[in-house]
Amino acid sequence: MSHVYAQQIEYMCKTLHDRENVIVSLHPHNDRGCAVADTELGLLAGADRVEGTLFGNGERTGNVDIITLALNMYLHGTEPQLDLSDLPKLTEAYERLTRMKVYERMPYSGQLVYAAFSGSHQDAIAKGMKWREEKNAEKWNVPYIPIDPHDVGREYEGDVIRINSQSGKGGIGYLMEQTYGISMPPKMREHFGYTVKSVSDKAHKELMPNEIYEIFEKNYLRHTPLELAEAHFTQGDIITAKVTLKINGEKRVLSGEGNGRLDAVSNAIKNGLGIEYHIETFAENAMEQSSKSKAASYIGITAPTGISWGAGIHTDIITASLRALVAAINNSNLINM
Repeated sequence: MSHVYAQQIEYMCKTLHDRENVIVSLHPHNDRGCAVADTELGLLAGADRVEGTLFGNGERTGNVDIITLALNMYLHGTEPQLDLSDLPKLTEAYERLTRMKVYERMPYSGQLVYAAFSGSHQDAIAKGMKWREEKNAEKWNVPYIPIDPHDVGREYEGDVIRINSQSGKGGIGYLMEQTYGISMPPKMREHFGYTVKSVSDKAHKELMPNEIYEIFEKNYLRHTPLELAEAHFTQGDIITAKVTLKINGEKRVLSGEGNGRLDAVSNAIKNGLGIEYHIETFAENAMEQSSKSKAASYIGITAPTGISWGAGIHTDIITASLRALVAAINNSNLINM
């Protein structure tokens, strides 16, 4: 076992005559799958040098993987004196020249080592990345990702969070926010998470970011059977809204009053169409940091049919909010009752 091996190295280093004139070099094989652990403990026990191989390629089950060992040292603040800043290039050269394959889950260098599919992992990673951004942290300290992928030439934007049927609402929400600027409220994010997982499960495959956005667009940006054509407002002690809607292509003009533009339009729709619901959740965010940025609005309504969600996107925040309301009504099936 690794600690026994280390004790042997330590005993020799302490009792060998003229130790200062000897280089103690480690040459661990990986027959027991312990080569990296053996080497690390052997170095701590006093060894001077390591003989290893790239990606563990060597005798029988291989020798110690010098890349994993070096980056383990780097992780703990010890400079290994090896240039591993472009692992993808190193991996490509190794595979091309040896005609052997680097396993996709090989520590540090595998294709999937910085990818999280599990919901709990994604949630922790998303929170860690958000904390780093908010605190402007200098040191890398993201759960489940021991080193900054950029240090070895890898990317984490769009690579760390990967979506399949194992994924959770935190990871899916993080991907939507980072890639498209969509920051849904918690309950809507949960609803969307289940929707995405269901699609992935039925398709038996990982979903790409554009496919996830298409699911969002299909389920929350619905424009039928109710469609908002235009809305005009009169400001007074209360706000009056004149709303032009299309219901299955047929135009109708409705009027309503409220303590705000959204409330006035909502009351116009309720009274004009004879439906009943309550706005349960409302949230909004700028999708980019600029004066011409689009805004996204999210609305959840409760009705006799249950809770339903809608979203709206527009350069005008009021228009985005009204579109979100109409989409939520469409998802409630109130118009078809």
